[in-house]
Amino acid sequence: MSLTSTAAYVARRAAQKEKVRILYRRALKDTLNWAVHRHLFYDDASNLRDRFEQNKHVEDPDTIDRLIADAEASYNKWRHPDPYIVPWAPGGSKFTRNPPPPEGDKFFHSMGEIYIEPYARC
Repeated sequence: MSLTSTAAYVARRAAQKEKVRILYRRALKDTLNWAVHRHLFYDDASNLRDRFEQNKHVEDPDTIDRLIADAEASYNKWRHPDPYIVPWAPGGSKFTRNPPPPEGDKFFHSMGEIYIEPYARC
């Protein structure tokens, strides 16, 4: 095996490992969206881990690519239609509810009133 093909093989395997890791994390987080109670989530998470562990021994890069494609298709099919979003995260109900004041303005509180003094802009 030449040095070029070895480097290409190692790079392809590294990319596949990263795809599997990302897919597992997304699927695990989505499993939490489907679980009503935490004890149900633990069972589902264990089943998900077992599904990933079944193909841990596969070495053929083409077979791995096919397995990744099948797993992504299955994930997209069973993805939660209304996932939980932390309120202050992008897409959450409180995201940018109280945006920070515009830069360049100073706020002075005096006797319960707010005075705004803009910076001198040159």
